[in-house]
Amino acid sequence: MINAKLMGDHLRYRSTLAPHLSEFVILLVAREWNSPVEWAIHQPTALAAGLSTAKIDAIANRRRPTELTPEEEIAYDLFHELTAKRAISDRTYEQAALLLGEQGLVDLIGICGYYTLLAMVMNTARTAPAQHANSLPDPAYESQ
Repeated sequence: MINAKLMGDHLRYRSTLAPHLSEFVILLVAREWNSPVEWAIHQPTALAAGLSTAKIDAIANRRRPTELTPEEEIAYDLFHELTAKRAISDRTYEQAALLLGEQGLVDLIGICGYYTLLAMVMNTARTAPAQHANSLPDPAYESQ
């Protein structure tokens, strides 16, 4: 995991994506993988980055948030398309590249993959969030 940290540092601190968009995608991953640690760490960070409580609550409850920016909309669509189909359509690729730039598109996909890796590891290890952290409904390891 130490080797993965280099990629994580780039994606978290040197990405071309705006912080609120990165956090938006990280929350999508945390919700998809029922990762309570990722949620506990990134929910307050997303708020601090300017993501609205309404959008965060929608993600927590597995609903598409309303009033998305164009960048949030393409990030949401790309994440769910990539998750469901294991690929993205030419239309989604073109739209994401137009809105985010080629590097932004690569950074977005990298965030999806990196935080999925972290969620898998933490769920396997049954890593618990800090005691008073914001909770995520139905985390993976508590539902088994």
